[in-house]
Amino acid sequence: MEELDRAVSKLGKRIAELEGLDMRVATRDHSAADSVAVSNVKEAIREVFGSNSPEFREHEHVSMWSGGMWMGMEDHQVLAAKENGRRKMVGILQGLIARLNEKREELGAGSAPTPKGYLAYLNLHPRIQDVAADLFNDGYHWEAVFAAAKALVNYVKERSGQDRLDGAPLMRTVFSRNAPILMFNEIKDQTDGDEQEGMMHLFEGVVLGIRNPGGHSFPEGPEQRAVEYLSLISLLAYRVQEARRARPKP
Repeated sequence: MEELDRAVSKLGKRIAELEGLDMRVATRDHSAADSVAVSNVKEAIREVFGSNSPEFREHEHVSMWSGGMWMGMEDHQVLAAKENGRRKMVGILQGLIARLNEKREELGAGSAPTPKGYLAYLNLHPRIQDVAADLFNDGYHWEAVFAAAKALVNYVKERSGQDRLDGAPLMRTVFSRNAPILMFNEIKDQTDGDEQEGMMHLFEGVVLGIRNPGGHSFPEGPEQRAVEYLSLISLLAYRVQEARRARPKP
């Protein structure tokens, strides 16, 4: 509840900033005050909902401009377009606040969010979100998990260049403790080596325990369990994104 209150407050401040902006002066003096306000709106949405959230992806290119644009526009036409853009942004923020307030009412009434409802707040890795979200939201929970696992394997192939390998051999080769292709750290001591090997086993486990069974008859289970699998696979996708390629040995 406190987090929702802070989020509503943050978005409310951005509305106040937009409404207090003297658009005529900003346009006349080219002060960039309008650009700063737009940047603040985007950053507030990113902070509240997350960089990979549907809300941020929908509004990350929001602009202080609404309407046509052409050469030789009169000053009053430019001002009108910016005013329309301001009203549009205020409307977007008000809609997002309404969404947060609805969530606050649900929590206040003691109704726990459903897995489908909070899937959007997991900030799934884009590669996982793209293949799994629609399946999950349409009720195909385990098909979403299977698709996510396949996407993770393909992402490892892409980042490592090892497209001829697959499954557990792919993970053992790419994330090997002794001769890795993708490294999670410098592997300069026992702790680094243990992390590298542990991550290798996690990736291997996703293949053996999730992707391979999913190709035959994936065990059914509660919706909550499917969300937990998706969260794990998304975490590993982020680790693949952050890993760096090992330097070739001389």
